[in-house]
Amino acid sequence: MNLKAERGAATRDKVLAIATRLFAERGYDDTSIETVLQESGLSRGALYHHYAGKEALFEAVLEATESAVGVKLVQAVRGIKDPATALRTGVLTWIRLAGDPVVKRIVLIDAPSVLGWERWRALEERHSFGMLKTALGATGAVPAEHLDLHAHMLLAAVNESALLVARGGDHAGAEAAVEEFLRRLLRQD
Repeated sequence: MNLKAERGAATRDKVLAIATRLFAERGYDDTSIETVLQESGLSRGALYHHYAGKEALFEAVLEATESAVGVKLVQAVRGIKDPATALRTGVLTWIRLAGDPVVKRIVLIDAPSVLGWERWRALEERHSFGMLKTALGATGAVPAEHLDLHAHMLLAAVNESALLVARGGDHAGAEAAVEEFLRRLLRQD
């Protein structure tokens, strides 16, 4: 890689780290490009060389966050042979990860409104929703023609559960209740 490309990659990484922190702490609406510029020390032109605007920067932050979550989900289910156990483990891992302020704010709260539901869902299809749908299909519990519908319904339940766990004070109790719900939902008593 040449020096110019290395500098460009370093600049993108620096801006992504700053923007991730700011979007997680303040939310999309209360994070200004001016604040990102001040904290990064970049000029407006340098920032816009890498990102077309605030929404494009947010989408890059979301992609990076989703990728990091995906890596952790894959690690959590690595080596699990039973598809139903892998699905349950992956879902519980996601619920724990959703308690992270970065994941909660960027993925669950701001992404649907910033990007719009269709664009957000398309991005999710490449990341956690796609993984969930694949895992649900592997269990054989759902007929193929209903897989997409069931995956959407399961995702809604899982994301709502994740927000409840993340907002509650008794994380261990909430996680246990969610695990029990998932066992019943997936008929794995």
